[in-house]
Amino acid sequence: MFLIDIIFDAPLDVIDEHIGQHREYLAAHYESGNLLFGGRKIPRCGGIILTRLESRQEVEEIFNSDPLILAKAAKYSIVEFEPVMRCAALVGIV
Repeated sequence: MFLIDIIFDAPLDVIDEHIGQHREYLAAHYESGNLLFGGRKIPRCGGIILTRLESRQEVEEIFNSDPLILAKAAKYSIVEFEPVMRCAALVGIV
């Protein structure tokens, strides 16, 4: 499992120019079930996405094609982790 930390590298007006394409691009990956949830950081300086993809390469392939990354408006870091505890509602999901 991976946590993706998206860090904005551009002013918010530039981010806002690309955020619709970013969300649209990621929607298909959410529909596939590979991306579990995500959202804005507070304060608004980037975002966090949790995925259940199995390889770092899969994560990199998705995010290297993200419109925010392609526009050089953001960068990302990847944290791999193994979930060992979860609430009952997530058993079988993660």
